[in-house]
Amino acid sequence: MSPVTVAIIGVGDRGRAYASWVLQNPARSRVVAVAEPDPVHRARLAAAHRIDGSAVFADWRDLVAGDRLADAVVIATPDVLHVEPAVAAAERGYHILLEKPMAPTHEGCVRIVDAVRKAGVLFAVCHVLRYAPYTATVKQVVASGRIGEIMSIQHLEPVGFWHQAHSYVRGKWRRSDLSSPMLLAKSCHDLDWLQYIMDQRIRRVSSFGRLSHFRLENRPQGAADRCVDCSVETTCPYSAKRLYLGMFAEGRRGWPLEVLVHDVTEDQIDHALRTGPYGRCVYSCDNDAVDHQVVAMEFASGATGTFTMTAFATGGPRRTQIFGTRGELSGNGRSVVVHDFLTGNRETIDSRAIGDATAGGGHGGGDHALMQAFIQAVDTGNPQHIRSGPQESLSSHLTVFAAERARSEGIIAEIEP
Repeated sequence: MSPVTVAIIGVGDRGRAYASWVLQNPARSRVVAVAEPDPVHRARLAAAHRIDGSAVFADWRDLVAGDRLADAVVIATPDVLHVEPAVAAAERGYHILLEKPMAPTHEGCVRIVDAVRKAGVLFAVCHVLRYAPYTATVKQVVASGRIGEIMSIQHLEPVGFWHQAHSYVRGKWRRSDLSSPMLLAKSCHDLDWLQYIMDQRIRRVSSFGRLSHFRLENRPQGAADRCVDCSVETTCPYSAKRLYLGMFAEGRRGWPLEVLVHDVTEDQIDHALRTGPYGRCVYSCDNDAVDHQVVAMEFASGATGTFTMTAFATGGPRRTQIFGTRGELSGNGRSVVVHDFLTGNRETIDSRAIGDATAGGGHGGGDHALMQAFIQAVDTGNPQHIRSGPQESLSSHLTVFAAERARSEGIIAEIEP
């Protein structure tokens, strides 16, 4: 059987991650076309995959304008640029793997779902947490009934102080009008994951949160606009010099350094910190992303849940506690501990997660399993391999939109079925 052919639209960090899986699995799939406005990223991916020059484009519109060039397309453009290429690709008959979030608006998400349904193409959203080995372990325990009927669930997303500064203060997701609200850009994974684990939809939500710390009024006395010029930089935990040059000194060369520069060298990083957005003082940026938020939720069964997203943590994997009528489950992204109320026994189960739980670590094996499932679905024509299809993904996005509406309007928001 011939490999599934793939076109990549958007060669940022996520586009490169999915394309790298293809390189590692040449018998399963092959990248045959690319569209990316950045000439360096475009040329490097084309060279790595030996793509014919006639299938290398600066604009995604040129890729989908003519005859279909591949079986499937991976769309990993910025959040606000998902709808148009997804709709156009569906109309051309491409099967679609779409980076999360689907779109920054309710209307955009519905438009994409309508397009893929009308076209009859396979469609998956990159809710990679659904595919991680750790998730399979948690879901198996919950579904087995070992801890009884679930009454409540607590879930924490410790974004991490430096990750918040990198992506949501200085970086591409710092403003809603440039990408999407924080809950959608970062944590749509989490509300989707909670519904997947509970195997039921969230019925209503309330939410609280704001941008509290990374504001001009909290700028230390004597701070400069850039960390390289700052007299108090050594006392600031968000120093760009300490973060990026420190990572380089430790031997890191991939994410997040390759977000700053095409060629990861000490001189190039220093130049980026002096001239680019990632060298700015975190208290003097144009950000509006919240730095802490909680969501309270009620599931269809009446079970309750809370989700917390915070910048003010060391980072690391998400952490979860699930409380049932017969036991309790605690998870840390790699292993789960199950406590049986009747026997008092405590069992630790290792999920054998691959890598770490960050994007740079492949989301604990989620990236690998997602690509494997999507390519298998395209190869066989069987959508059952996809765990994050149009209906599931639309449901989780509607939940996020409702939670953000609840936060901004101070209401309890009902979620349409």
